[in-house]
Amino acid sequence: MKSYRKELWFNIPSRRSFINITPQVVECIRESGVKEGLALVNAMHITASVFINDDESGLHKDYDDWLEELAPHEPVSQYQHNQTGEDNADAHLKRQIMGREVVVAITNGSLDFGPWEQIFYGEFDGRRRKRVLVKIIGE
Repeated sequence: MKSYRKELWFNIPSRRSFINITPQVVECIRESGVKEGLALVNAMHITASVFINDDESGLHKDYDDWLEELAPHEPVSQYQHNQTGEDNADAHLKRQIMGREVVVAITNGSLDFGPWEQIFYGEFDGRRRKRVLVKIIGE
């Protein structure tokens, strides 16, 4: 069995953003040489997310609006976590909702997706460097 590991690094200039990272994951699969196996893709920071959905700008705006409604950034004083000197409690909650990771089957050297599925990095407390782990195992 083959094993492959790569870190993807992001430095998003805004507080929140959704980035399609499918092309980077596809490149990792190519580099790994795995034809049949699994790809784990996970955010390595507690205020970021990895998830699968459609690459449609209206949906991304809906996600952003919905998450901000569920866990608004301001007022920052509404969160106990922010009493530590941080201002990112909302980002922790948004990450919890959107999830930490995805696992996708690799079949014939390709991501085995359903219609319209793509992998996204969700940033909820940007403006600094963060990483995503891609771990691929298989034959």
